[in-house]
Amino acid sequence: MAGMAVLGIVMTLGLVVTSSVPAQAVTRMHISKIQYNSPGTDDGSNRSLNAEWVQLHNRSGSRINLSGWTLRDNCGCGHVYTFHNYTIRAHGYVKIHTGRGTNTQTDRYWGRRAYVWNNDGDRATLRNRAGTVIDRCSYSGGDTSVSC
Repeated sequence: MAGMAVLGIVMTLGLVVTSSVPAQAVTRMHISKIQYNSPGTDDGSNRSLNAEWVQLHNRSGSRINLSGWTLRDNCGCGHVYTFHNYTIRAHGYVKIHTGRGTNTQTDRYWGRRAYVWNNDGDRATLRNRAGTVIDRCSYSGGDTSVSC
């Protein structure tokens, strides 16, 4: 009897895991903040470029593999960051900096030598590897950052 109860729990848990994790990954990733105007003068230095970033938040209790996911601005001019071999932790945050640097669990670097996020307004779009829009965040300038 105890064996059947355990089997029933395992089967139920198996159904929950297989049916909810993909949907959870789609709805639980969130663009939480965009720092679109780096502090100080926009002098084009790597330090200034890296002070421009987008922060993503995994609001779920599960790790999410972001490999192949993209983050882009609204210009349609090829400003696309693609995640390679990266999994965000449960409840984790990651910043995608515009400039160059060494990737860590919490900070990724686009490697660009020019700014991406327009100070007077833009839109960030996060897509999964299938191209489905997961989240968007727009702003119209007037400050240095926006919480999404």
